[in-house]
Amino acid sequence: MLKTSKSTDLSFYMNEQERLKSQGLADYSHVQSLPEMWSLVAKKFGNTVALRDPHAKPKVEITYTMLYRQIQQFAAGLQALGAKVGDRFSLIADNSPRWMIADQGIMMAGGVNAVRSSQADKEELLYILTHSDSTILVVEDVKTFRKLEQGLGELPIQLVILLSDEATPTSESLKIVNFQELMEIGVNQTLVPVKQSHDMLATLIYTSGTTGKPKGVMLSHGNLMHQVNNILAVLQPEEGDIVLSILPTWHSYERTAEYFLLSQGCTLVYTNLRSIKRDLKQFKPHYIVAVPRLLESIYEGVQKQFREQPQGKQRLVKNLLSISNKYIKARRIAQGLDLNNLHPSMAERLAAKAQAAALSPLHALAEKLVYGKVREATGGRVKLMISGGGALPKHIDDFFEIVGVEILVAYGLTETSPATHFRRSQYNLRGTVGKPIPYTEVKIVDPETRKELPQGEKGLVLLRGPQIMQGYYKNPEATAKAIDSEGWFDSGDLGWVTTENDLILTGRAKDTIVLTNGENIEPQPIEDACLRSPYIDQIMLVGQDCKTLGALIVPNMEALEQWAASSAQDENVTSTTGQKINLESKIIQDLFRQELNREVQNRPSYRPDDRIGPFKLILEPFSVENGMMTQTLKIRRYVVTQRYRDIIDQMFA
Repeated sequence: MLKTSKSTDLSFYMNEQERLKSQGLADYSHVQSLPEMWSLVAKKFGNTVALRDPHAKPKVEITYTMLYRQIQQFAAGLQALGAKVGDRFSLIADNSPRWMIADQGIMMAGGVNAVRSSQADKEELLYILTHSDSTILVVEDVKTFRKLEQGLGELPIQLVILLSDEATPTSESLKIVNFQELMEIGVNQTLVPVKQSHDMLATLIYTSGTTGKPKGVMLSHGNLMHQVNNILAVLQPEEGDIVLSILPTWHSYERTAEYFLLSQGCTLVYTNLRSIKRDLKQFKPHYIVAVPRLLESIYEGVQKQFREQPQGKQRLVKNLLSISNKYIKARRIAQGLDLNNLHPSMAERLAAKAQAAALSPLHALAEKLVYGKVREATGGRVKLMISGGGALPKHIDDFFEIVGVEILVAYGLTETSPATHFRRSQYNLRGTVGKPIPYTEVKIVDPETRKELPQGEKGLVLLRGPQIMQGYYKNPEATAKAIDSEGWFDSGDLGWVTTENDLILTGRAKDTIVLTNGENIEPQPIEDACLRSPYIDQIMLVGQDCKTLGALIVPNMEALEQWAASSAQDENVTSTTGQKINLESKIIQDLFRQELNREVQNRPSYRPDDRIGPFKLILEPFSVENGMMTQTLKIRRYVVTQRYRDIIDQMFA
């Protein structure tokens, strides 16, 4: 738990807020709800561009003054059409300025929105509409409406709003208006102010539902405003800073990040996977909110460029990266930021400083020859990348530190609004998810007995603070299971806390693979180690109730083909069907066996039970489209296991 008393914590954080205010940063500690914030934002940042969508037709650019006005219009239009305080809305749409206008317009009118992607499965969306008791539906476009239309007859939906300007479909039972029509209604309507407090429900965010039905997480205005006010202790962006937005805007991680960044006058630029490389260079963002998979994609793009260089240059780059890796590790020890040696002796610090000084010229040469060009691929002026939504593999963390792009890892869950922990620039301890953000407590307990464990011991992570959800909507049993009588939320994560109060996660309690010898294996750290191999694009460990671990592997086919060509193995790996690479050939199987053994055994804390036995190479990547990844690009283990049940059974036969 936090070492200081609650009163001392409050005093410290209040002083911290005063310091931040003195720097001219926007302060909303007195604000009760998100809608109340926008008038203050508009007054402070006025003509600064808030939202930019370069991919819309026509392109969209909205200043803070315009954003506040359009939120008001949307809210007034809703009130004119009969929306009342407390009404439930289902907002089924994706990233765009209109999503933000609708989201905050609904809240300004006093409504509560249940949010989800328009790309989600029809049955899942209809479940959310039903379970949330929605009476108003806001959808991306006519296509989304048509997908849901047949299921609306049995629901109490009375009003449908399209976020597009398409002609509205005719309906005998529903009133349907498009975005432009709603805004025209709103501009001629006087908005009736709605007084909202911290404890009023703001939104329902439904969990991914990898097993069973998704649960509706109830987040209040107080939950969301806690994030807006307290992330400021970690990040202090400047007015006009560019932020590239690519993650699902309705997801709690991206959504809260956007609320916070907009509260400080940043400019949000919407991008997508097809356009991100071009947008990085064109808009040169200062901040990127990312998930590990996105950072892995950037890393792999850089590795691909390295592989395309002549052999001599490849060797040079590889040697420079190796030297820089030793340099950053020595620098970490010298700074007291090595997770494996948090309290180095004076002799160890001096030795590390000497090693860093000796390697510094070569690292500087690598910076000039290689790393500066790598940063140019991200636009060249990234202040920080913020990584959340999953564990960041060690080699990705190391790589970005080497090339001079700082990553701050954030941690939390939908149920915690979401951030509870953040790494800090002034104490960026790699391998951790950082320290608690203000007013947040953490406790490590034994998963079975729930007794608090001594500092440094691994156990179940419990969390408490103003960002903890109100509960699961209409599900008191699940709420009681998640939050105990003292307000501690069961994260489902395993981890431990350092003497400096940094949290290290070691796996998911429910992801744990139990072998027949009784050993509990956390798959994530082993998977992260395997991803260091250039030939492994994705991997998921299996082996519950088996003698050894196994793995499903999506290979990096491009890297494999280059390896085959460069090592004169073309004839040995070509399949009889003419496929470029025969994944079942002995030489390919041997290559992957070698890669798995090396990466797993090179892990710090390697145990014999970590060794991967049988594995299967599969061509279809895990993706959102095929249902094997969540919208934030985390593998849905249960879904993948079911999809490949026969293959897994054969692996262990």
